[in-house]
Amino acid sequence: MQKYEHAFGKNDIRGIYGEDITEELYYYTGIGFVEWLKNQTNKNKSEMWITIARDARLHSPSLEDALVKGITSTGANVIKLGLVPTPLGYYSEVKGIPDYNITAAAIITASHNPKEYNGLKMTFNKRTLSEKQISEVKDITFSLMNNDNDNNNQGKVISYDIIPDYIKDIKGRFDNVNHNVKVVVDSANATGGVVGPQLYKELGADVVELFSEPDGNFPNHHPNPSVEKTLDTLKEVVLKEKADVGIAYDGDSDRIGIIDSQGNFLTGDKLLLIYALDLLKDCKTKGITPTVVSEVKCSQVLYDTINKNGGKAVMCKTGHGYIKDMMQETGAILAGEMSGHTFFKDRYYGFDDAVYAGCRIIEIISKNKKANPSFKISDLLKPFDEVYSSPEVRYPCPNELKKSTLEKIKELVSDNKDIFGSEIKDIITLDGMRIVFDGGFALIRQSNTEPVFTLRFEAKTKEECEKLKLVMLENLDKILEYSKK
Repeated sequence: MQKYEHAFGKNDIRGIYGEDITEELYYYTGIGFVEWLKNQTNKNKSEMWITIARDARLHSPSLEDALVKGITSTGANVIKLGLVPTPLGYYSEVKGIPDYNITAAAIITASHNPKEYNGLKMTFNKRTLSEKQISEVKDITFSLMNNDNDNNNQGKVISYDIIPDYIKDIKGRFDNVNHNVKVVVDSANATGGVVGPQLYKELGADVVELFSEPDGNFPNHHPNPSVEKTLDTLKEVVLKEKADVGIAYDGDSDRIGIIDSQGNFLTGDKLLLIYALDLLKDCKTKGITPTVVSEVKCSQVLYDTINKNGGKAVMCKTGHGYIKDMMQETGAILAGEMSGHTFFKDRYYGFDDAVYAGCRIIEIISKNKKANPSFKISDLLKPFDEVYSSPEVRYPCPNELKKSTLEKIKELVSDNKDIFGSEIKDIITLDGMRIVFDGGFALIRQSNTEPVFTLRFEAKTKEECEKLKLVMLENLDKILEYSKK
């Protein structure tokens, strides 16, 4: 169906509700997902149990109803988890539901996108579906839409409160932090507020809550912690409360944002370095060389510091599906993205969970404060003092022009090696184009979920960094202006 073509992306289904995303699509996707699962498992559909979680968006309940109807029309069964973070949807398949053999999970969410968006994430075999697998589900779904559907079966539907199981499990993985960490938690009126603050209190942290009540209008700010402006209130409260850290979640709580005790926003690569350095200390005592995976937008400082401290840093495409694939391929026990997705295989299950990631940052602060009461997170970030790294730049570009525009930028750089005024050391094209210079880089890549390019720049000084940015933006403007004529 042409009208739904753009809803199926590389990592999930996503789009604007009422246009790309409708109850019709979810009904048929429910059937298509079951058919796809049957092809993978050879199970009778009546033996299948699929968990469904949803986020706080206003249309998520009606989309859930349609998805449930589609799944159960095949004879497959549903366990409704209700409004919970996406990681609890993953958890339901990985850890399981007592007395039920879970086949797969489906999570209704558009993550950090604006409130008019919605989407669907699917898991099977304890992993999110790959780009190829999503395409297979799409083909089955579209085939069903184009033909009469005579499913008259009726699978079972039950509800299950998974939150107590999750909190008990996670709490058991951490020593009490002895009330020596004060944390401000901003749940952005999304999903994190139903789990995160309670868990951190049970760990022993002193918790100040912001916007914990789910509200799909997102009345206080947009739930996207990688956009620093959304964290203004969190910064203010961290400083006012003299807190050790501020923790923010995105719309479905699989991404974390961190504010340090001085009100500074930590980019994802800085956060990953904090986790990695803590992990590397532990691995060193055990004689282990751990692999840490990150993505093309991250600072070179991250990769170099991990390698210098006894780890092995691996660069990967951006996207949680690619990260998880690379973790499995390399045996990595930690991974992360600039956007705040963080994946712990060490003492956890390997999927991205912002609530759990918050536990780890609280633990790190607690351990360091016991040794040094004046400890601050910023003490761990001195390697970043050697360079200037720009924030992410989001450059609007229609989806249909992104591929051709990127190719023209690649051609331009290939034909003009001195275009940036610095000698090019390397060009990495595993995800967009990362142009590497001595002490820095310029990056352009297509967003997987929105009509934008993501740009990032790094150099030895702010002035050099701004020059790289200016050259990239000027040439993008020229290419797009020409393309739109």
